[in-house]
Amino acid sequence: MPSLSYSDALNDALERLDDLGYERGQGVDLANHGPMGAEALARLGQQDEVAAWVRRYRRAMEHHEPPAARFPLDPADESSWRPALGAFDRAGDWERLFVRELAEAHWREVLIRWWPRLIPGLFAGLTHGLIRTAHAVRGLHAAADRPTRLQLDELARGLAYWAARHTVLPGRPRLRGHRSLSAAVAALPRVPQDGGLRPGTARHRLDALAELPGYHEALEWPAPDGAAALLSEMTSQFADVYLGHPEVYPVPLVHGVTAPAAVRLVLPHLPPALHEPTLERLWQVQTAFLLAFTVDRRDEGTEAWRGEVPEPPPMSELGARAAEHGDEHVIKFTEACLREYALRPDPRYPAAAFAALRRIPRLDAGGGVGGVRADTP
Repeated sequence: MPSLSYSDALNDALERLDDLGYERGQGVDLANHGPMGAEALARLGQQDEVAAWVRRYRRAMEHHEPPAARFPLDPADESSWRPALGAFDRAGDWERLFVRELAEAHWREVLIRWWPRLIPGLFAGLTHGLIRTAHAVRGLHAAADRPTRLQLDELARGLAYWAARHTVLPGRPRLRGHRSLSAAVAALPRVPQDGGLRPGTARHRLDALAELPGYHEALEWPAPDGAAALLSEMTSQFADVYLGHPEVYPVPLVHGVTAPAAVRLVLPHLPPALHEPTLERLWQVQTAFLLAFTVDRRDEGTEAWRGEVPEPPPMSELGARAAEHGDEHVIKFTEACLREYALRPDPRYPAAAFAALRRIPRLDAGGGVGGVRADTP
């Protein structure tokens, strides 16, 4: 049994990571995964490994300086805050706004107020604004009525990163169709790429989403369903997508699972009226992932993955293996897959987690991190 509790391990990690900025890397802007990875590792039952992992993580890549606040944002004045959405140079202003809001109201009240304002830009930082917010929410929920300042500040930073990297994709998604998620994924036309996907290709495709065949139509293909069932369809289908594309750079597609798994952590704290708009934007993001990062269906919807993963290790071992591997995406992906498997036992979840262990380079304390281009298309 771990000697540390989940909350003790989490707060210790947040204190150790408190001085880091929102992003990291030289020449690329990669999201700070430290708080997310530490929280997921603690949830995997690896509380005693969290402090050592944080040290490895900090050594692996230099982080940018925390952003300084410059001009106050007024949450009551839309003309004050709306122009700052998507302005990364205002990240410090967003953080100060959310720190102030969380000092004046319960964190759920702040979350409910800002969620509808932020969900149109769900793609922010390749969904890391959403995911960081969700990991912070889970920590606060576990703290019940005794959240620490560190935990409240982490929620402020998750929301601030989401706001500062706010990215609205073209088109308006609506769950008004008659297709299952699997049928919608299968029907989406994939666009071939001469020479295959190269660095920068995905960015070009994302910039051209509105012109790609099938994109706008696909936004209305899925049938409306209960939030819990639709989230399971999303995560299981994207575990399948991940398994079916060993040729794709192994990090971006994990977010097709971790983003809806993150939404599942937050929806219980939101009014039902916000559930469907959130699921609509999630499907839009998953459509963008498919069009940006794949050029065909490859082995989706098959069991070709059994050649790579004939027999995943026991479920009880996957968390320890993720901790030992160390890459933050592997840790978050493993935790999300195991959590989703507990709700709907599907062999593709543990198989996808094990495939990620094999495909993504290990965290290298000597100066590299698994997937230097992990968060950049």
